[in-house]
Amino acid sequence: MSGRSDLMENFEKAKENFLSKEKNLSKYATKSSDAIRFKEENEDIRPPFFHDIDRIIHSLSYTRYLNKTQVYTLNSNDHVSTRITHVQLVSKIARTIGRALNLNEDLIEAIALGHDIGHTPLGHAGEAILNRLSIKELGEYFAHNIQGVRYYMNVATDGKGLNLTLQTLDGIMTHNGEMLSPIYEPMKKDKDEFLREYNESYKDLKKSKTYRPMTLEGCVVRISDIIGYIGRDIEDAIMIDRFKRSDIPESIRDVLGDNNRDIVNTIVLDIINESIDKSYIKMSDKVYNALFALKKFNNENIYKYSMTKEELDYYEVGINKLYHIYLEDIKSNNKESIIYKVFLNNQDKSYIESTNLKRQVIDFIAGMTDDFLVREIKKYE
Repeated sequence: MSGRSDLMENFEKAKENFLSKEKNLSKYATKSSDAIRFKEENEDIRPPFFHDIDRIIHSLSYTRYLNKTQVYTLNSNDHVSTRITHVQLVSKIARTIGRALNLNEDLIEAIALGHDIGHTPLGHAGEAILNRLSIKELGEYFAHNIQGVRYYMNVATDGKGLNLTLQTLDGIMTHNGEMLSPIYEPMKKDKDEFLREYNESYKDLKKSKTYRPMTLEGCVVRISDIIGYIGRDIEDAIMIDRFKRSDIPESIRDVLGDNNRDIVNTIVLDIINESIDKSYIKMSDKVYNALFALKKFNNENIYKYSMTKEELDYYEVGINKLYHIYLEDIKSNNKESIIYKVFLNNQDKSYIESTNLKRQVIDFIAGMTDDFLVREIKKYE
């Protein structure tokens, strides 16, 4: 009995050690005691948000980040960013801001590492293709942030989900780094409000992009998403000779700098200065305006030309073709199909019974890596 008693006592001490840093958190931070799960469970020595991190990085989908497009698809330069590079940069940037502001770094890291799990192969081009397909076939929008929530709630772990905390799921749903705001203020939510927003997103894509995180940590990740890609995408573009550093407008360079290091450092320090001991996250007007202009410059010089029209047409035809092949395979119960072999055969009965056949195919395609998708397209040419 004494051995078991010692074990329990040591576990309690370990729990205390995990939580000791929370004593000094900001009054605006999210505490581990605030964590909410949709399915109640007994936590081990790890605090719930720390536990979320482990569940995310051990999921098979996290491994697939390595071969998913950030901006440039199937580029031969090994130094060009992939999705895994981006999520790690966002995590580091967000944790830097979070530590400076005395926020919960565990929650920040969980949101940051999981925020892009719903991204399709081929990056935003692939997302746009799946969105058009989803509207046509299901009458519902497809967006990577919403697919990320769906994945963690309904697809992961063979269809049983990961049971992540509400705060982590909400941060993923509201992370949209394409939407730049002058100020980021959290909005209180419960399970019902979160689910209302989530379900509404399938019907109103524009409105879903305006949803605010329920925590200040979620706000930090949302702005860090932009910081994580805005300068790094410039470095990638310069590396593959899309434009020269001197092409960045002088008005932007004078405020933010002309390289990723200076851009990240300038924005992060500005946010810390403007947000410390505040209930919101913001930038100074000067930095915000320069970042807004830089985002516009990137749109016109990077994202618009990340693929040629011929490439876009090729992948649109290919993805639509695969969709109909897989859907027919399910309807005909073709167990030799790849959709069964690497996806449906592993899914829990509850997923199969509760998920529309068309949604099953979209879940499958959304989870593919770039290489896997291209091989499948070529197989049916």
